Amino acid sequence: MTRFIYDQFSKDYLEELLKPYGEVQAPKRVAGEVREIDVFFAPSSQQNSNLETLGLLGRFAATPAIFEPFRNAASKDEICDCLLKLLEVRGELQREANRNKTSIAESAIPKLWILTPTASTTLLSGFGATQRVDWVSGVHFMAEYLRTAIVAIHQLPRTPETLWLRVLGRGTVQNQAIDEFVALPVNHPFRKAALELLYNLQKNLLVAQNPEEDDRELVMRLASLYQQDREQAIQEGNKQGEQRLIIRQLNRRFGEIDSSLIERVRELSIEQLEALGEALLDFSALTDLEAWLTQQEG
Repeated sequence: MTRFIYDQFSKDYLEELLKPYGEVQAPKRVAGEVREIDVFFAPSSQQNSNLETLGLLGRFAATPAIFEPFRNAASKDEICDCLLKLLEVRGELQREANRNKTSIAESAIPKLWILTPTASTTLLSGFGATQRVDWVSGVHFMAEYLRTAIVAIHQLPRTPETLWLRVLGRGTVQNQAIDEFVALPVNHPFRKAALELLYNLQKNLLVAQNPEEDDRELVMRLASLYQQDREQAIQEGNKQGEQRLIIRQLNRRFGEIDSSLIERVRELSIEQLEALGEALLDFSALTDLEAWLTQQEG
């Protein structure tokens, strides 16, 4: 079960980071046997130099890109499945070019970035994936025409440039990245959104059955951070910050919610907002939220 929780977190996380710079589809369906691309990114026509804020991830997003993140080490079969998705996208582009009697530009074909915690030497050699001198360690490129790289997250250097990718790692690598997140300036454009997504991940992992040791440690680490953030918000009387956190979580869970419901949430006290933050884990539909708010107002 936790694999699917991490799948959703990875999609939400990459979408949140990339959406200021272009169009993000997470997931995107492609032809064939109804395959879904985890994250499909098309950069905006006006190239944004602020992509540098995302470091290595921003470099990946400089051209159309497919991101396939894995919680566990990607297997040979899973990588082959990712390649099929890329080839099906290429086929769609080729068919469209044929209909328009034009040629397909090589730059229009997305690059595939397979994000995996680790990758064995055997796996990499089997796909002919090698490192390049102009890229950091951990990024292994297949043959040129395949437009694919296997990114072994645990091999990435521990630098600010790789931070946004190392969050998708496991164990010590992920914990170190979270510590670096917390140390970022409070006004960093992605710090708050990324931490909120991590807090949402923690809540989802709490209800998962038979969590792995890595998951239990992550839950404890994030629970401590979440409590610190809440206490600081309360000490500062930052009710608006608490409201924004809850509203973002509700929007992410149910899509954009009605403005009348948002106003009812804004009228809640700090204590009620905290209670709602815990209660929304059990909500399966907006009617549950409406019932909860009615109970508080009664």
